[in-house]
Amino acid sequence: MRSSIARRAAVFGSAALLLLGPVAASAQADPVEPGVSGQAGKLPAELIDAIQRDLSLSPDQYLEHSELGQKLAEFAKTARTQFPDAFAGTWLDNAGTPIVGLADGADKDAAVAAAEKAGFQVKDVAQSESSLQAQVKSLDGWLDTQPPAVADLVRGVAIDIVNNDLVLRADNVGGLQLPDFLKGARVVQSPATAAPLPSTDLTPIAEPLPADALLGGDAYGSLGGGVGLRCSLGFNGTDSSGGPVNITAGHCDPNRDAAGTSEASEAFSLVPGGTGPRIGTFAKTSLDIHDYSIIRADDSAARRFENNGVRVPGAAPVAITGTADPIVGAPVCKSGLTTGFTCGVVTSVAQTVSVGERTLADSFSTSMCALQGDSGGTIVTGTLALGISSASNVGQYPICQVADVVTFVLGESPELFATPINEVLAENPGLRVRTS
Repeated sequence: MRSSIARRAAVFGSAALLLLGPVAASAQADPVEPGVSGQAGKLPAELIDAIQRDLSLSPDQYLEHSELGQKLAEFAKTARTQFPDAFAGTWLDNAGTPIVGLADGADKDAAVAAAEKAGFQVKDVAQSESSLQAQVKSLDGWLDTQPPAVADLVRGVAIDIVNNDLVLRADNVGGLQLPDFLKGARVVQSPATAAPLPSTDLTPIAEPLPADALLGGDAYGSLGGGVGLRCSLGFNGTDSSGGPVNITAGHCDPNRDAAGTSEASEAFSLVPGGTGPRIGTFAKTSLDIHDYSIIRADDSAARRFENNGVRVPGAAPVAITGTADPIVGAPVCKSGLTTGFTCGVVTSVAQTVSVGERTLADSFSTSMCALQGDSGGTIVTGTLALGISSASNVGQYPICQVADVVTFVLGESPELFATPINEVLAENPGLRVRTS
């Protein structure tokens, strides 16, 4: 029964695994945009285009909203324990205004004073975060009493911070009869799960290629157990011994059980003409709970990973300056080999997502389009590393324009789910993301 999944975390969701597709090349571009601040002027042209196209923000506004989001995230960490009766979450609204939701409670006056002192706007709401979490636990208990035919309809539930309510995902929206305490919850259709696409043309070549740098968003191929996959590189980093690594998605490792052994899957660079030389092996892979892999660079390729860049493959990069925590409403952009940069906002945080037979915990969701091949790529907010692309509800479509139209007709929108980079770092002491 799927209700057993509900006991593993406070909030849930459902998504389709990103399909793994072919490499896409991009041209070199000038990273400087005239008429913006010095920091915004360092953003690559492709990222600026995506920010303006997808978010209708200027480069400076994008950076300002990202910074506000991190200030809200820091406030939430303390408010959650200092004001448990009143605190109801933090988010950025559509105008980029930082909001703190507060419910009636013994500690509300103190919470209002703290929020206003921090420069945030307070919004009165009906239910505190702890009250909403209690409803999730009540749903969990209710599902345990239901027959499988009913319990299996529920693919998950997430706390909707902005609307101060719950959102349930169900395989059959019309067939789900909720208990009285959930009558106000919104029910949405669960997207179908799609399987990764195999690749049969990842035969490595013997001739060495120039040692060009490998950055987040660049294409790579993985071979293991007789299976080949195509994915996008994640953030470059260093392991506990200081060796160069890349942090990408766990489902990009075709032979996960062998990670860290002599039989570990191999990673190869992908070039317009096919497969390049081997660049490393999968040192560690996690799929259930947190979706990530750590690729340890070969000695011959180590220099190629010694950078902190994220880019559209083949184009100018943005330099990563630190790491961040997801906050609802914060602007985000992802890079991947198929779609390059696309941007959106964080729509949900601290949730567990049902992806086929596995569980993605502590994840966040975004309003971004990601297609096959974008798996494992980077998600940033401002110039901060935020997460690793893991699952999408539109991965089966050929281009984002088609995905936008189809989801609009269905009354939905593209969603990309991700593993927070700080969760990966916390699980691997000594692992670091390269920053400047």
